[in-house]
Amino acid sequence: MRLDKLLANMGFGSRKEVRQLLKKGAIQVNSEQVKDPALHVDPELDEVTILGERIVYREFIYLMMHKPQGVISATEDLRDRTVIDLLDNEYRHFEPFPVGRLDKDTEGLLLITNDGKLTHELLSPKKEVPKTYYAHIEGVVTEEDIARFSEGVTLDDGYFTKPGKLRILKSADVSEIELTITEGKFHQVKRMFEAVGKRVIYLKRLSMGPLQLDEGLKLGEYRELKEDELALLRNEKAELD
Repeated sequence: MRLDKLLANMGFGSRKEVRQLLKKGAIQVNSEQVKDPALHVDPELDEVTILGERIVYREFIYLMMHKPQGVISATEDLRDRTVIDLLDNEYRHFEPFPVGRLDKDTEGLLLITNDGKLTHELLSPKKEVPKTYYAHIEGVVTEEDIARFSEGVTLDDGYFTKPGKLRILKSADVSEIELTITEGKFHQVKRMFEAVGKRVIYLKRLSMGPLQLDEGLKLGEYRELKEDELALLRNEKAELD
């Protein structure tokens, strides 16, 4: 990889700004001062320093966010704040994006990364990656609803969903449930309950594939995935391939 590209990718400015650093003698490769922006370096083998600080290169980032309501799952928007707007600059320069979407009024687990291949594997309908939600439902959720969801329901546009696993936590005028589905149609959870005459009034995603929401994260907070979580994702990807 070109030296100027590596440093630009790591957030040390544009390639033009990196070339200025090179001219000032601020950059060393393997303890030798270099000024050639086109110098080829191996991020795994070569030691690159700027003003004595060693640069640890990484290609991908993986962030878990506890998405709050009022923020949209997009990289940019002219009207609303996006989940990317919540990130510090040290992560934004990797140009990450949310894996799938949570509605503006939905909370919970959101994976943010710049790993396009992993994103494709997790979102492909053919892979049937399970996603589990917790919800408050206006209306009494019954065993009959469990049976209907287990077979699939017909949405308002005529689409017949794949089976969903519905669990009742509290059956009342406002019921509490958990629902696991393997699809990601537009407003799917809300529309599935509308299909059985009920309305979702609060929705939170708890898990996606092997990844579980860290309940220690407050709304709007995020952190990098831990090594064991990354291993689970990589194992999931290997099984999906």
